[in-house]
Amino acid sequence: MENLKVIQFDFGFECEPIPAKEKVVKPTKKDKSDFVFDFMDCLASPIIVFKSTWQDSIPKDILGRIKLSRIMCSMTKENMASLTETLAYIMPRTYEAPMPTEWVNIYTWLGLQYAIQFKKEEQLKAMTEIAPKELSAYEKEPLKNLRIWIYENRRKALKDILKKDRASEFDGVLDIQGKLF
Repeated sequence: MENLKVIQFDFGFECEPIPAKEKVVKPTKKDKSDFVFDFMDCLASPIIVFKSTWQDSIPKDILGRIKLSRIMCSMTKENMASLTETLAYIMPRTYEAPMPTEWVNIYTWLGLQYAIQFKKEEQLKAMTEIAPKELSAYEKEPLKNLRIWIYENRRKALKDILKKDRASEFDGVLDIQGKLF
């Protein structure tokens, strides 16, 4: 089954034919389980925010759009937290105490990206006045590190949740449906 014979039909489209000697790769069981875990990660993982007394002050519209932005990140194969999720993480920290200039630039840039992505007109007008159009190379590095850290901790938290849930004695299915909804 490894050497399948491929026939290319001509439908009038201008594209290169598929080489006949190219090996067809079937998805493995691990690939399928990774896809399921990645999808669960997008929809069911907890939202990680900065531990603060202000963590309940994150606007509901930002929290509500985190799952959508996670799915969009997953589709682009980024193994990092989404920009919206990173914005939600930093937001409680901004209420605690003044931050260094580079983190202020990162935070305002994230707010601008959120306004652009979700078309918030009033917020977009305000953010274009104060946010940098682009981050410097120096500012991109801590942002990347934070996004990776949030992503890894989010996935670790989901794995811990799945490990804690035992299979039901009755039907062998994980009893996590109540926690997901």
